[in-house]
Amino acid sequence: MTLRITDRIAIEDWEMTEHFTQSGGPGGQNVNKVATAVELRFEAERSPNLPGPVKARLRRLAGRRWTKEGAVLIQVAETRHQARNREIARDRLANLIRGALEKPKRRIPTRPTLGSKKRRLKAKKVRGDVKSMRGRVDPDA
Repeated sequence: MTLRITDRIAIEDWEMTEHFTQSGGPGGQNVNKVATAVELRFEAERSPNLPGPVKARLRRLAGRRWTKEGAVLIQVAETRHQARNREIARDRLANLIRGALEKPKRRIPTRPTLGSKKRRLKAKKVRGDVKSMRGRVDPDA
């Protein structure tokens, strides 16, 4: 089942693998029998559908979820339903990739205003005056 990210980008099935494990938490006797938690692995580095800059941004956005092999790991164990957890994992992957598709705005450096410089220097002066009063007290005075 192909995962559509945008109208131009779609992730093929061979790029994703799903591994199901037992989910922790409450669930009674059933929790020990049913593998509802899902671990979705997307081979991002090998994906022909993602351009290079998008892969670089995805790597930065994924953070700890990015493996040394260049895959993105998404683990979901929110519900007791395997199908729902699978759907949540696919949605998270799609949102992560959509976030990587957006080019960050280039920062235009600005100079501080005269007022902000004066306020900063005044605050430094006040703070210095407070600290200068913290010295030893002269008993003769």
